[in-house]
Amino acid sequence: MSEADAEGVRLQKVLANAGVASRRVSEQMIVEGRVRVNGVVVTELGSRIHPETDLVDVDGTAIQLDSSKRYVILNKPTGVVSSMNDDRGRPDLRRYTKDWDERLFNVGRLDADTSGLLVLTNDGDLAHVLAHPSFGVTKVYIAKVEGQVLPQTIQRLIKGVDLEDGRIAADKARLLDSSKGESLVELTLHSGKNRIVRRMMAEVGHPVVELVRRQFGPLHLGTLPVGKARELTTVERGALLTLSRRDGDAPVE
Repeated sequence: MSEADAEGVRLQKVLANAGVASRRVSEQMIVEGRVRVNGVVVTELGSRIHPETDLVDVDGTAIQLDSSKRYVILNKPTGVVSSMNDDRGRPDLRRYTKDWDERLFNVGRLDADTSGLLVLTNDGDLAHVLAHPSFGVTKVYIAKVEGQVLPQTIQRLIKGVDLEDGRIAADKARLLDSSKGESLVELTLHSGKNRIVRRMMAEVGHPVVELVRRQFGPLHLGTLPVGKARELTTVERGALLTLSRRDGDAPVE
């Protein structure tokens, strides 16, 4: 083992290599007390860390030090199943991962009839936090539904509806538009139950015509075209990793 391996790497060099800032600016960040290592503020410029094991954040935002991890956002089209290898021969997610050498897998699922934001990664720890409903990561859906949705229906969605597998309530719900016998409803949920939006809207008498997931945790679909995938930006990765580290040991009820 070399001396560098034994003692670690200078913190400002790690920050520069991670693309946070130049080494000189990174040094200034350290001196100003903006950098933490494993939750502890570090202000000494001679400080060394081990990028493979230590957790670093700047201004409270986690920094990705492991360059082997990939984080990809996909705008999944309808007709595609949330699987990397569908045993029934249906269109699956493999076609959207060809640009990456790493073996990516999907975080959670969207049913074949639902389009929108799906995360692909090779980071199992982060995937666990994002996918498991106990961690309370919210998802935002836009549903086009049959009929004119009334304010009291929105309130019912927020208060909760009884389904065959238990009572479920939306974290938030609002009516976006209503015309020509159809309505647009925005639902925010942290439930991971199967086809939950479709079942909730059917229960209140407004079957879903079209459904898209626009947001997953801190990630927004934005203008990403249907059927396209891209790597997360540095800011998006930071937000995602910050969420993972904050919630990784503290599931909500």
